[in-house]
Amino acid sequence: MAKQLHVEVVAVEKKVWSGDAEMVVARTTEGELGVLPGHAPLLGQLKEPSQVRVKLAGGEQLTWDVTGGFLSITGDGVTVLAEEAATAAPATAAH
Repeated sequence: MAKQLHVEVVAVEKKVWSGDAEMVVARTTEGELGVLPGHAPLLGQLKEPSQVRVKLAGGEQLTWDVTGGFLSITGDGVTVLAEEAATAAPATAAH
């Protein structure tokens, strides 16, 4: 089994989601950032508005529209601390 990241998505009022994932993609004020297991520690300010995408084992992807906040990467995993986080509408696949 591939190594996983422990991810927490937290908004001001509540914990939105917590679990293990293969990758996290977030847009910071410095640009889009993909986080894989073993990523160097980092603290980034989330661009607003933007999206945070969490890619799970098996190909499923969870997406939230976020406003404000920070992305924290440590040896323990990734925490998204957003002012607001709402589940994004699913993208439609092109056929």
